[in-house]
Amino acid sequence: MPGIRVGIGGWTFEPWRDDFYPKGLPQKQELHFASRQVTAIEINGTYYGAQKPESFARWHDEAPEDFVFALKASRFTTNRKVLAESGASIARFLSGGLVELKAKLGPINWQFLPTKAFEPDDFEAFLQLLPKTQDGVALRHVVEVRHPSFAVPEFPQLLRRYGIGVVLADSEKHPAIHDVTAPFVYARLQSASEDEALGYPAAALDLWADRARIWSEGGTPADLPLLAPAQKKPAKPREVFVFMINGYKPKAPHAAMALLERLRR
Repeated sequence: MPGIRVGIGGWTFEPWRDDFYPKGLPQKQELHFASRQVTAIEINGTYYGAQKPESFARWHDEAPEDFVFALKASRFTTNRKVLAESGASIARFLSGGLVELKAKLGPINWQFLPTKAFEPDDFEAFLQLLPKTQDGVALRHVVEVRHPSFAVPEFPQLLRRYGIGVVLADSEKHPAIHDVTAPFVYARLQSASEDEALGYPAAALDLWADRARIWSEGGTPADLPLLAPAQKKPAKPREVFVFMINGYKPKAPHAAMALLERLRR
């Protein structure tokens, strides 16, 4: 499954102990274990507060060589009225040690509140503030918008001009934006059910595996409606990230591992 990564949000979650994690596994070994069951992890703690450079370095060293950490950017950057004024906050977040992840640094998810509406000029000013590198390390950016005003053709067209990705969510609470706007695809699946052994029905996992393969080959799944016309360019392989994030969170690791199993067939 070249270019496709499947993961979970974080690794410290008490209900995963003695379930996803083996009984008696020391807490300090949870990242080591989790990073060998999935192929990516989205770090959520960076959204709430600054992390130490040595923490990023330790996470880098504990994970396997071919592993990726995505990061949620600081809420102090995105939770503001005027995004064009967030330059200093962006710089502070990006200079806080995340480059210690080196080649294991994945996309940075800039998540916006559900109350944040689409203001094209201000949002473009924000995109212009996102750098392509930090201390020599390449950066990839993805935005997670949750207000229905973003579900217009102008939004994915704007992101394409800057090569910024958009989070694809399967939650009915958020707008469905399936357009590919960057050289990678970033999906956050948030509909896991307590009633399903793997969080998602087998048919749904099969479908997400098929979609991930199509994206990775440079295509667009025919069953997902687009806001703007697909770009008419020769198909190029893409990196694809699929995170089992929410819904019934205790099932997230099981859903991720089941999706990985399908992709390996």
